[in-house]
Amino acid sequence: MTFTQKLRNRWQQADTLVCVGLDPDPAKFPDAFVDDEDALFSFCRDIADATAEFACAFKPQIAYFAARNDGEAALQRLIAHINAVHPDVPVILDAKRGDIGSTAEQYATEAFDRFGADAVTLNPYMGRDSAAPFLQRSDRGCIFLCHTSNPGARDFQERLVDGAPLYQHIAHTIANDWNADGNCALVVGATFPEELKVIRGLVGDMPLLIPGVGAQGGDVEAVVKNGKTVDGTGLMINSSRGILYASSGAGYAEAAADAARDLRDAINRSR
Repeated sequence: MTFTQKLRNRWQQADTLVCVGLDPDPAKFPDAFVDDEDALFSFCRDIADATAEFACAFKPQIAYFAARNDGEAALQRLIAHINAVHPDVPVILDAKRGDIGSTAEQYATEAFDRFGADAVTLNPYMGRDSAAPFLQRSDRGCIFLCHTSNPGARDFQERLVDGAPLYQHIAHTIANDWNADGNCALVVGATFPEELKVIRGLVGDMPLLIPGVGAQGGDVEAVVKNGKTVDGTGLMINSSRGILYASSGAGYAEAAADAARDLRDAINRSR
């Protein structure tokens, strides 16, 4: 089953648009993990197990693992655990790769073969040849940065090129030229709802990964209104800190599940 099929099945069968971001910062872990040498894996495993029923996808951020000794091994184990225990929930490796073709081939092997992810986030700045090794894996998802959620997004992404903002050229090119196998998606920040509306109009029913809800101030109702497809899906609305660190006490996993459920319900009310 392809990433896109897996995601669409999850939208329909689990009735959720919540993407659970796994950005583990040991400094924020509950006290129970202070002496746990395997804390990175154990904490994320517990969060994934607790929130899986409310998730349309999981999104581990590779930097939070790669920055620590044995962190990448923990990431491998985590994705293997999700694939084994929650096989219906796709895993997006948030790596934002983008490099020359020969290097991109290695990054594609890393994301899809080494880590076993269903999809990976990518930077389209270097053009089609840098994306080709990922696009060729037609069963896997390629999620390209388009209009991101950070304040500096306007620095380049809204620069006019031939009369239109650069982000619109990115959306149009990926939707019309790069998506021949239907395995593309875009990253669009919740903090820019009007731009989200424009992008949805340009790309049809292409899936959109939406960071920026919660700690960054994105509004759920505005995201759903401007970003959903005709059938009320089309979105992976990500929350990381708001779910991961819902509690620092003994009930951290239950609190994470409650936070994921609350976000799912808030989204569904807006749908």
